[in-house]
Amino acid sequence: MAKAPVKPEDLMKFHFISDPQISPDGSEILFHKGVITEKNKVLNHLWLLDCHTRHSRQLTQGENGVGSGRWSPGGKEIAFVSGREKPSQQIYLLPREGGEARKLTNLPEGALNGLTWSPDGKLLAFQFRAVPHERTTAASKEREEKGLSTPPWVLEDLFYKLDGDGVFGGARHTLWVVSVETGEMREVYKGDPTGFGSFEWLPDSSGFIVAHSAHREPILHDPNDQLFFVPLEGEPEQITQWEGVTINRIAVSPDGRRIAFLGDTDPRDVWGTRNVKVYGLNRNGAELRCLSQDDYCLSVPSLSDTGAGGEPFLSWLPDSETLRVMVGWWGEAHIATVSWSEPGVKPLTFGKFVLGLGNLSQDGTKQALVHATKTTLNEVALWDGHSVQTLTDFNGPVLAELDLVEPEDQTLVTEDGSTLHFWVMQPKSAAKIPAIIEIHGGPHTQYCHAYFHEFQVLCAAGYAVVFSNPRGSKGYGEAHTRAIERNWGDKDWIDIRSLLEWLKGQSWVDPGRIGVMGGSYGGYMTNWAIGHTTDFRAAITDRCVLNWTSMAGSCDFPLNRKGYFGANAWEPHEAISHLWQQSPLSHWHKVNTPTLVIHSEGDLRCPIEQGDQAFATLKALGVKTRYVRYPASTSHGLSRTGPPDLRLHRLHQILIWWDEHLA
Repeated sequence: MAKAPVKPEDLMKFHFISDPQISPDGSEILFHKGVITEKNKVLNHLWLLDCHTRHSRQLTQGENGVGSGRWSPGGKEIAFVSGREKPSQQIYLLPREGGEARKLTNLPEGALNGLTWSPDGKLLAFQFRAVPHERTTAASKEREEKGLSTPPWVLEDLFYKLDGDGVFGGARHTLWVVSVETGEMREVYKGDPTGFGSFEWLPDSSGFIVAHSAHREPILHDPNDQLFFVPLEGEPEQITQWEGVTINRIAVSPDGRRIAFLGDTDPRDVWGTRNVKVYGLNRNGAELRCLSQDDYCLSVPSLSDTGAGGEPFLSWLPDSETLRVMVGWWGEAHIATVSWSEPGVKPLTFGKFVLGLGNLSQDGTKQALVHATKTTLNEVALWDGHSVQTLTDFNGPVLAELDLVEPEDQTLVTEDGSTLHFWVMQPKSAAKIPAIIEIHGGPHTQYCHAYFHEFQVLCAAGYAVVFSNPRGSKGYGEAHTRAIERNWGDKDWIDIRSLLEWLKGQSWVDPGRIGVMGGSYGGYMTNWAIGHTTDFRAAITDRCVLNWTSMAGSCDFPLNRKGYFGANAWEPHEAISHLWQQSPLSHWHKVNTPTLVIHSEGDLRCPIEQGDQAFATLKALGVKTRYVRYPASTSHGLSRTGPPDLRLHRLHQILIWWDEHLA
């Protein structure tokens, strides 16, 4: 039977697998499986997989999804978070064998994350941020009944909003514990100025090591993260006194003698151009040293629109000598180890795939994973100490019906002698075909060996899709990433321009029908491209950056730090001339490329005014344009995590634009 071409609506059939957690004895893996429902939402429930038989079963039910499923240290219970008691989130406990879940907490309306068992199994720790009383669902309903207005925000702290999280004003996550036996809750620490720091239990369950900035308003200052000892009883104690350190994730050794963290020690690197490394120190804060001295970054976001890959990972093995980490390299994401006694990164897995790392079994011999490739979505997998075994195939039957195109790896040497890694997806056609260059966001991220639905949809519609990791991307060494520091639109534009010239030279490509598109930084580079060449027939700029001077102060990270771009937007004209030259808008007097603008009103990362400026400028210049402006309920991540109906709408708008200009 002939396979069907990939269409936007196939997204609705996928299973979204995430957050694998192996049982302490290594026999079962707990994971989340999400499906898109008829009510236009992704519904996540907990499933349990037997590693030996590969049989899986659903543990939770209902119209309200669950998250953060975590095994108890003894493996007899599972804690999870659910919003089944709307509008609040609560922690529930479920027996391993299944059955009725027991509600443990009685929290007010708010945001909960970081659920973690104490090593002795008596407590659960979590971070919680309550919704201010006047902004609760009940208060909003009462105002509506009385005809009253939504109250204004009165702000003093610059960090008051975050894309995907919304506006929260001065409210902050604080650290809480709850008794597993009684449900008694108490707040144990509220010293984190942003509420997004890391915490880790001490092995004797007496308290925590917590990492966060020592500045009251970190966003105004160079990095200054410190480590703190937070006992369950008694006063917190700062245990480090260093400068210029950034900490992303921490881990305390099983013997309690050492602390490791993912981070950096360069106070100027506020945009993450340097490699994130593993650092280790003694429990008392002494003898800080780098444990991963190779040219690997241990925090490489691997991009797809189906949830492939996972967060940076750091965990000690039982010997308190070895750490497990994730390495992003040349579009791949793998398991690796770092040793306390022999610094360096040792990859354990190899191949053209992306892994998302879950926890380790109690003896450290096994690890839960998700596994994805360019033509398969996330599935549950297991590292058994020797190899990766994929244990589920939820998406196999759906993908088997689709005529997928396998992206082909290639490299080219750019005009200035650099090596560019890219992928080509070529439709089956005997005629010369149109082509689209896709540019990723970040920029300090990587396109990867994972299924990208948008690319498959475009290829099925008859367009060749070419995507790359130009300079500025992660996964190719620190020099590759830092090549665009203070100077976007230079080395990265050379790479994109070289890719364009390569495409124009291919016998199967119609050189007069090449388009360019991208989101976020990819939108920036799309804007840059059409301001510097007329070789593209059309363009799509999605959630873009157009004007650095207006964007400063308006996004969720509102300052273009002087150390990265060389100037601040409020300085005299002579000082900010470089910042303005870095803005694609300063080059748009040359633009004549038909351009579709896509943006979300709720985008706090690249605010809607950037899309507004792009559309208004193109109209003023008489350039063919269209503006797709998504509602305030959506965010910067619309194409990846937005409402399913709007994701489909976006894909269809993209197809319509290309059909009008390239077909």
